[in-house]
Amino acid sequence: MALRVPPTHHAVGTKTPGVVAAGRPPHMHPMKNDHHHYTGRQPAHELVPVNFEFTHPTASTVAIAGTFNNWHPTTKSMQPLGNGRWLKEAYLAPGSYEYCLVVDDRWMPDPRATERVPNPFGGHNSVVKVVQSPEAVRVAFAANSAARINN
Repeated sequence: MALRVPPTHHAVGTKTPGVVAAGRPPHMHPMKNDHHHYTGRQPAHELVPVNFEFTHPTASTVAIAGTFNNWHPTTKSMQPLGNGRWLKEAYLAPGSYEYCLVVDDRWMPDPRATERVPNPFGGHNSVVKVVQSPEAVRVAFAANSAARINN
């Protein structure tokens, strides 16, 4: 799975593709900590588009569960693109998130994530860090500056 972010936005935490065969029963949510960290520099309400991509030649269902959706494996279903490729565009606030893929009801870390953390079930959660674009920071700064001048 890859995380693709438009050129004006950045996601940290991807590497080359691979396949992970490990799974876990659907009732065992691989949550380490239910936390989400804001960097404090950006307004929490600004959402950044992040494209999750995954390739698995035989998968019939793929979803993403993580701290951004309270570990619900049915709220972020990926869309099949054909030839074993899957895509999901999510809008996330800047911050750090833990997540796993749910492939045919089996929980697994993202094989392309560069950062992982242990979870309480003996496996790992992937980590994605979403940061705001430099342009959005400039626009927010300009709006804040204008508001201060007008007040």
